[in-house]
Amino acid sequence: MTSTPREFTASGMAVRTAAILFVFVIAFTGLLSAAYLWTRPAIEASALAEKMKLLNDVLPAADYDNRLLEDTLQLPPTPELGLKEASTLYRARQGGRPAALVFEAVATDGYAGNIRLLVAIRADGTVAGVRVTQHKETPGLGDYIEPKKDKNKTQPWIGQFVGRSLANTAEKAWRVRKDGGEIEYRAGATVTPRAVTKAVHNAVRWADSRRDQLFAEGTGQ
Repeated sequence: MTSTPREFTASGMAVRTAAILFVFVIAFTGLLSAAYLWTRPAIEASALAEKMKLLNDVLPAADYDNRLLEDTLQLPPTPELGLKEASTLYRARQGGRPAALVFEAVATDGYAGNIRLLVAIRADGTVAGVRVTQHKETPGLGDYIEPKKDKNKTQPWIGQFVGRSLANTAEKAWRVRKDGGEIEYRAGATVTPRAVTKAVHNAVRWADSRRDQLFAEGTGQ
């Protein structure tokens, strides 16, 4: 007896192809899920390490002993800080006592747009550190606001805010020298340092007026 080759109808071929594609999709999705679950811990650990590095850039790790990433407050949009969206504030403590506040601020009047900052203000009102986290300023002209791009590695421009407070720096001194203040700037780039200086000053005033409330909120004290 001679066997007759099996013939597939158009509809049968479509079903067969769909079934094969379905199997491939399920298998591929499973592999992606397995890869994600496998790498997720490493990715999360890397993200946390990067966040802690940035936080410790503005506030030395030796200056607090609490779990900084866990002692937080969620801030609503805060116009005083130039923030149109919610943000996270970190509260540093040493021996259970307030040590510093670390939070975001935005200079909304940069030369090429917003300049995002991370600012640390100690409990005594002095600036512990400032870092620019995002900007679009002109390369080679206004990007010296970032320490890694500042040619002066021993005394980066952004470092001149450290130690300043409302108590030791007069209102008019919170300006670049061109405007009669104490903040140095680079020739040819006045708008950028002026915007950052204004934003840092606003951040210092905002934290100074709310320091006790921010440290106590959500602690049951």
